[in-house]
Amino acid sequence: MKNILYVFALTFSMNLFAQNNTELVNHYEAYYQQMKTQGDTQGIINAMTHLNILKPLEARKDTLAYIYLNEGKFNQALNTIGFEQKATDSKIALEVKAVALKSLGEVALALPFYQTIYITSKNAGLAYEIAEINLQLNNLAEAKKYVDLGLNSVTDKQGKAFYEKQQPYQVPLKAALYYLDALIKFNEDKATNIDAAVLILDKALAIEPQFNMATITKNALNAQKEKTTETKN
Repeated sequence: MKNILYVFALTFSMNLFAQNNTELVNHYEAYYQQMKTQGDTQGIINAMTHLNILKPLEARKDTLAYIYLNEGKFNQALNTIGFEQKATDSKIALEVKAVALKSLGEVALALPFYQTIYITSKNAGLAYEIAEINLQLNNLAEAKKYVDLGLNSVTDKQGKAFYEKQQPYQVPLKAALYYLDALIKFNEDKATNIDAAVLILDKALAIEPQFNMATITKNALNAQKEKTTETKN
């Protein structure tokens, strides 16, 4: 008799828990929709966090991480989905891990994610990102490879934003790729490649004369050349 009562009590408790859990899921799903309607990003994050606890879904976790990414909360994005590369990573997960890691300065960890995305997209913008990372890591041959891939596929409509000025600005992506190409050429041999790098910068400036970073770099290289010449004389 005691066993029967125990089983009954356990079954009743489980049914009650399932009912309460379903009610909570319904509540937070409704709450999520309301936060979307109101445009309340923090409310959306709260709702999705509760739903991921009550009813875990990888797609929802990826979406939550993407929201964190768009809010500039890179650590929270990675804490949501991790930073390890998995065969099951969705396109959203790959993008979140790539951008978040790069934004946090972990460029070596970000690189494999960008490369994986590039395999399927062949996008010139991604080629720029991969080339830039390889340049930072001093992998000059790989950086040059992706610059060339980018130049072969870039379109006139694609742009690249720069933020070194108080007011951010955008230049044609093709000009930005030439700018990277010039940096790569200079770093291949800083003693002898100044003129070659300046010629490539001139290509970038021919496309966008107001390209501030290209102008700054060109002036710095010419100043270095003049200083070297004066020292020799």
